[in-house]
Amino acid sequence: MDFSSPKTRQAGEPILPMINVVFLLLIFFLLSSEIAPRAPFMVTPPQLEDGAPSAPKAVLFIAADGRLHFSDAGTGDAMAVIAARAPVLETLTLRADAKVPARDVAALIARLRDAGITAVSLTGTGS
Repeated sequence: MDFSSPKTRQAGEPILPMINVVFLLLIFFLLSSEIAPRAPFMVTPPQLEDGAPSAPKAVLFIAADGRLHFSDAGTGDAMAVIAARAPVLETLTLRADAKVPARDVAALIARLRDAGITAVSLTGTGS
């Protein structure tokens, strides 16, 4: 039996400097890594004569409440105007509000396909 004073526990290695080094390495690798591959060459987007970037001509807007608006046709019967212009439209841009349910957007795209639109570009307009 040993009645001497208990041995003091040695303090462990300080871990804070190691954590600091790990975070510094993480930041270094995040900043020095390549997130997306670089383009093989520079591309200049098309410009209008006045210097403004070209905008799509055929844009169908869908509001959060389901209202449709087609470019210059107004909110009346947008689908009828789209069906009439379908043979000359190359691509229709659909700008949907963020609050529009995905099933409504999918149903609208199906209606556009039935109207003769073969290419739809989907973009958002925010919330």
